[in-house]
Amino acid sequence: MEYANNLSQYAPAQTEAQVAEEVARIREAAVRNHNVEVYKFCYSTIDLTTLSCNDSVESVTEFTRKAVEFYDKYPHIPNVASICIYPAFVETVGLAAGESPMRITSVTGGFPASQTYIEVKALETAMAVENGADEIDIVMNVGKMLTGAYDEAANEVEILRGETQDVVLKVIIESGALKTPELIRKASLLAMFAGTDFIKTSTGKIDVAATPEAAVVMCRAIRDYYEKTGRKVGFKAAGGVRTAEDAALYYTIVEEILGKEWLDTALFRIGASSAANNLISAIEGKTVKYF
Repeated sequence: MEYANNLSQYAPAQTEAQVAEEVARIREAAVRNHNVEVYKFCYSTIDLTTLSCNDSVESVTEFTRKAVEFYDKYPHIPNVASICIYPAFVETVGLAAGESPMRITSVTGGFPASQTYIEVKALETAMAVENGADEIDIVMNVGKMLTGAYDEAANEVEILRGETQDVVLKVIIESGALKTPELIRKASLLAMFAGTDFIKTSTGKIDVAATPEAAVVMCRAIRDYYEKTGRKVGFKAAGGVRTAEDAALYYTIVEEILGKEWLDTALFRIGASSAANNLISAIEGKTVKYF
């Protein structure tokens, strides 16, 4: 399908100076959200992530066990939204989670580079869903975006959307590689045109991960898309979100640009590992190293 021609229906991205000005304003506003209630909500939006070459059945089982036990050990804190793992560990998480309500997110589609055959991407995605993934995170082809092959990039998303009809699909645009507000906006819109449920900043596997600047551009694209179509698409910040204050900043970006109705785990996520302990510590008022 042709998607690139739909970009002309949308205004160009803000300039870098305009984005910087908006980020500065929101940073000031974010101070109001440095509080326990916001930190609790941010914790509940986390896709708790382990995506390491050291992952094993044993390590992922233990990781999942600790996440599930959190329900009983910290009943006053809403638990994380999901556990995010490589596709080979979807069944491992399912077995370790048992009857708990823990959701399973799997990265697929040749994560993190997205540089493999589309047939391989589709099969990997389909297998993860078949094995029990509730949510799928894929990477939009950055090389195609950088060379202007916008329809090809969006059509890959469309194909993988076809393998994820009954689960949540999040498309990672790798904003740190796209760099400019204009390319970040185009990738965000193209992913939404192709049917994604979320757009996500980063894989966390390159030098530049989530930034407030990229988040502003992406949330503005979500807002503009919603105003034209009436369809709500979620936002996920991932990579480099480490402190409670970092989480509150992304919370505030969503609050300021998209509104409080987007402050729900169905529309806002944070991909994190170290941020989990830091948010628990901020909530409890003491250093906690749970994970």
